[in-house]
Amino acid sequence: MKKGIAEFVAKCPNCQQVKKGLDLKVNLNTAFHPKIDGQAERTIQILEDMLRACVIDFKGNWDDHLPLIEFAYINSYRFSIQMAPYEALYERRCRSPIGWFEVGEAGLIGPDLVHQAMERVKVIQERLKIVQSRQKSYNDVRRRELGFEVDDWIYLKV
Repeated sequence: MKKGIAEFVAKCPNCQQVKKGLDLKVNLNTAFHPKIDGQAERTIQILEDMLRACVIDFKGNWDDHLPLIEFAYINSYRFSIQMAPYEALYERRCRSPIGWFEVGEAGLIGPDLVHQAMERVKVIQERLKIVQSRQKSYNDVRRRELGFEVDDWIYLKV
């Protein structure tokens, strides 16, 4: 799947246009590479997990839905920072036409497009919750409560 994502980005006309217009050098990272930092590695793992979870619902047509998966990832709540990454970066919540309408209200701006996008974002958000709960259960197995008293000695890993 990693190779497929790299090929998609390499062939995507929008990605190439942005890259050319901004004179960017795009370095595609892969998880478990020795020269990659932990944050990027974790992000790649989460996106791969989301793609795997959604590919069944999208019938193997994941590359058409990659922008929606990215949208759901950027706007999903992070317990560690108590907000979504978009909100942390731009200091406000994301304003998206997908959240402005109920399914029946989208009559003027392409009801099929809005309805499909809203349904896909809902599916992606549900899959995110499933993945997060699975990851939490894996982590909780290894977690143990530690109690400390005054004057206890502890070892710190620096």
